Amino acid sequence: MGLNKHSKNMTQGIERTANRAMLRAVGFKDEDFKKPIIGVASAGSDVTPCNIHLDDFALEVKKFLKASNLMPLKFNTFVVTDGEAMGHEGMKCSLISRDTIADVIELVIRGHQMDGIFGIGGCDKTIPGTVMAMARLNLPSVFMYGGTIRAGNHNGKKVDIVSAFEAVGAYSAGKITEKERHEIECSACPGPGACGGMYTANTMASAMEAMGMAVPGSCSVPAEDPKIVDKLKEASDALALCIEKDIKPRDIMTKKAFENAIRVVMALGGSTNAVLHLLALSREAQVDLSIEEFNHFSDTTPILTDMKPAGKYVMEDLYRVGGIQMVMKMLLDKGMLHGDALTVTGKTIAENLKGVKIGLDNQDIVYDFSSPVKKTGPIVILKGNLATEGAVLKTCGLSEVVHTGPARVFENEEMALDAILHGQIKKGDTVVIRHEGPKGGPGMREMLAPTAAIAGAGLLHDVALITDGRFSGGSHGMVVGHIAPEAQVGGTIGLLRDGDMITINSHNKELSVALSNEELEKRRAMWKPKEIDYTHGALYKYSRLVSSASKGAVTS
Repeated sequence: MGLNKHSKNMTQGIERTANRAMLRAVGFKDEDFKKPIIGVASAGSDVTPCNIHLDDFALEVKKFLKASNLMPLKFNTFVVTDGEAMGHEGMKCSLISRDTIADVIELVIRGHQMDGIFGIGGCDKTIPGTVMAMARLNLPSVFMYGGTIRAGNHNGKKVDIVSAFEAVGAYSAGKITEKERHEIECSACPGPGACGGMYTANTMASAMEAMGMAVPGSCSVPAEDPKIVDKLKEASDALALCIEKDIKPRDIMTKKAFENAIRVVMALGGSTNAVLHLLALSREAQVDLSIEEFNHFSDTTPILTDMKPAGKYVMEDLYRVGGIQMVMKMLLDKGMLHGDALTVTGKTIAENLKGVKIGLDNQDIVYDFSSPVKKTGPIVILKGNLATEGAVLKTCGLSEVVHTGPARVFENEEMALDAILHGQIKKGDTVVIRHEGPKGGPGMREMLAPTAAIAGAGLLHDVALITDGRFSGGSHGMVVGHIAPEAQVGGTIGLLRDGDMITINSHNKELSVALSNEELEKRRAMWKPKEIDYTHGALYKYSRLVSSASKGAVTS
């Protein structure tokens, strides 16, 4: 059997004369119809710096694939970029885009009976969305990250997109001038590439490399570094090998691969969104992964890198001293990775990392196990009467989170942000933002604007924020998201009132409210679901289909 086992349905036989006629118009010749057809799924877009360069990368990939006797056909997915959608209605569309991107890739690949997928992603949801489609279709596939943005510079200090968000809170609190705020705005994003810190894009790219779906070292390279073209070539060669050897995503995305990804996310101090996306991806890969399993890896993995948002450095700094590969080698040598897990190179994780050098001298970006940035990971799953299905606490930048304080309840992000910016939130408060969950939002918006405003106002260690929405990888402080069940389906967060005493405890992994079962039932008897603002279209459809955040907020 030839390697074109799927595309032959579209290209072979007299009855496919018209199909071939169409393909000739896009460059096929007689000898090409027996070659495997590869879908090059590019998230290239002018909408965002994270993705503006990806179509250029796709053109390079097409050249490399053709040299391997494959026939690439490029098509575009799309992006809803969090940095621009944040803080307004547009953010409702962000998480929805993840599942829609997976659907788009599935439809294009199935619709044209392609034999493999080369996926290129940049901004947050384009990464899991692309790889979810690969797992769903289970055709030979390779993922390539578009790379990180360079750090900006403001008065000799590195700045990035989160610096711009935090400048809003700092200006509102009178800590910086309007001139300084404007200068940070103008300096934060100096060119192409995804957000520079260990936010969601870099977290998920790192997870894909740890999982084995990206070639070694590819996810640390900055977007504008010439070496990224070498990685595009390596990735193209890897896909040719996967086609030849029939190595498919579910051969790679095993339970061991997911455990490797979670371990690396913890060691890097990664984004809470990794919980949501890895749960969603596990369902596409048909791997049994539960939200509770993340605590084992958090409890047993130190944070080894001093990365933003809580630390000082960005991905280009990590790349300079050895990148994700060096961190993975450290974990492997410590027995904390499954070295026998298969990757897209056809080799195991251990084989890929053989020869990677560990250099910890004369730098303060990556730390040794003997003196880590933090002894445990950045993500803790909490449970209690306020989150019976679970919630996600981010501890990055904090040695512990132990907080009990009165609830200040807000029905959406905008109301909470207004209160924070007008000085209405005091030390000790617990800001509660509800009806921002997958169904209730709909779309599970990120609360970066409120958390950045709290940080900018100097209340990072004094005010907690809990929500059934989620957080940007750039959020830090005492923040708990993904509370499930969400308010829209009758979760306890929907029953809270101002003054209720909320407890967050990272030690015993608790999120609770000091109310008796009798009082909760009394309030639940009076509760009614909020009427969703959307009665048709994508947001309405999503609100009807989406699952709980504790299961990855999936629609499939």
